[in-house]
Amino acid sequence: MQHVDTGHDEHDELRGRIRSFVAGYGNEYFAKCARAGEYPEQFVDDLTKAGWLAALIPEQYGGQGLGLAEASVIMEEINRGGGNSGDCHGQMYNMGTLLRHGSDAQKEQYLPKIAAGELRLQTMAVTEPETGTETTKTRTTAEKKGDRYVINGEKVWIGRIQYSDLMILLARTTPVDQVEKRSRGLSIFLVDLHHALQNGMTATRIPNMVDAVTNEVTFDNLEIPADALIGEEDHGLKYIFSGLNAERTLIAAECIGDGYWFLDHAAERAREREVFDRAIGANQGIQFPMAEAYMSVRAADLMRYQACALFDDNADCGAEANMAKHLAAKASWEAANMCVQTYGGYAFDERYHVERKFRQTRLYQVAPISTNLILSYVSQNLLGLPRSF
Repeated sequence: MQHVDTGHDEHDELRGRIRSFVAGYGNEYFAKCARAGEYPEQFVDDLTKAGWLAALIPEQYGGQGLGLAEASVIMEEINRGGGNSGDCHGQMYNMGTLLRHGSDAQKEQYLPKIAAGELRLQTMAVTEPETGTETTKTRTTAEKKGDRYVINGEKVWIGRIQYSDLMILLARTTPVDQVEKRSRGLSIFLVDLHHALQNGMTATRIPNMVDAVTNEVTFDNLEIPADALIGEEDHGLKYIFSGLNAERTLIAAECIGDGYWFLDHAAERAREREVFDRAIGANQGIQFPMAEAYMSVRAADLMRYQACALFDDNADCGAEANMAKHLAAKASWEAANMCVQTYGGYAFDERYHVERKFRQTRLYQVAPISTNLILSYVSQNLLGLPRSF
């Protein structure tokens, strides 16, 4: 496969290493897992053992001590190589919550084991059936009783529970009518899933069109120790948001990887496929949409790196993370549609992998935050327009 030109940056060496790693699996492996509805466990295990999912963990805890920019390159190259980083990206952005807001004792207890692959932190439970992205209306409660918290409530679209040991959980610790504003009274916890699944938590997998391992979750008087609390009680929402900035930036990188996958395959198809005695790539009807998609992906790439730089400097990157996610998701969807048109009917043949990647990249118009909410955020926070919701 001849890769389209993506320019060069200081991450070329890292990019080459992860690209070679992912190539050892390739489209056929990921397609086989998707068709069988199976989690690519061997790939994720090998990725973990190779240290790639410990990129953000400081060296003192056994990680690589890299920044979000490097982590984003890893996610990008998984998607460009035919995989779906949604199978493992949780461990990357959940790291930020624990690293930035966990106590020294929590970091000493968990980070070395996560870096070594002995523990997996693949899951974050925030979204609820009735609240969606209206996080301040979280209904799941954590009631303090002595040295324990008792958890009750529901979550939905919670990924990879079956393949994780730990979970970041957002719950309300102070009733909403007892706080000065809705953003207060929420706390985050680090939950031992093996204990939880045997003591009041249930998880039911949701069949879905993008092959994701995602679940509906209920908590029925689940008791967790008080030292599972991360940071200060009632201040968890701001901690979660810092992690969500990392999530949105990493997903932007995944969409960029998808965009380049579509461009790589469409360009190869356009060079090789002949109709009316010449390559279809000679036709401007093929060239121009491909060129547009390429420029969109490259532009989104720049915003991704800006968001990463701000995050790694501990600066406010909410606007850049949101814009990077929006632009990259839009670019990958544009590239996906272009690739389908380039392949024609063969795009719907599973053996060419286009339909699988097409379905997977479509998700990011909706999740983890919809395009409309990002547009509202930019309108209100950057353009100074009246609040719309």
